Amino acid sequence: MGFFSKLFGGKSKSANSEVEALIQKTLEGIIEKAQFDLTFEINTEKEEDGGSTLSVEFNGADEEILKDKKGQMLDAFQLFLKRVVQHNFPEDKTNITVDCGGYRDESANALIERAENLKAICIEQGKSVYYRALPPKDRKVVHQYLAKDPRVKSRSLGDGLYKKIKIYPAKGQAQGNSAEESAAND
Repeated sequence: MGFFSKLFGGKSKSANSEVEALIQKTLEGIIEKAQFDLTFEINTEKEEDGGSTLSVEFNGADEEILKDKKGQMLDAFQLFLKRVVQHNFPEDKTNITVDCGGYRDESANALIERAENLKAICIEQGKSVYYRALPPKDRKVVHQYLAKDPRVKSRSLGDGLYKKIKIYPAKGQAQGNSAEESAAND
């Protein structure tokens, strides 16, 4: 059985096509009921860990509705589709992403650009700076970007869903700049 399932795809392929069919049917129903002028394309990518990522890309005249208010409608579609799949296929590990006209990449690039500016200020002045309160998915983008630079560290601060990010010099950086600051203040 193992050999044939590898050769012909086995259960995982049929499960993926069932998940894709469910998402297709769900999205068609939502678009019809909401009377959106949208089309969508679904792509599935296999991951090394055995799971898969299913990407939904919207196009059409109503794209701006999905992008409005910092992409809240895209987030809502993504969360809803994840819940539909979890309800119908509890064992399935498919990750679902929803995008429209490259909005997610543009948003991530804007977050990274702001993080780069704050990182430069932190390194130059040798003291902590703060990024405005962000939702978890945006904080993840910022933290992952900042983790690539050993000169700075970052940490989320606050309670609730939206938290600020503290960007501060790494220990070696902070000590060197603190001595300079002390000499300048004397």
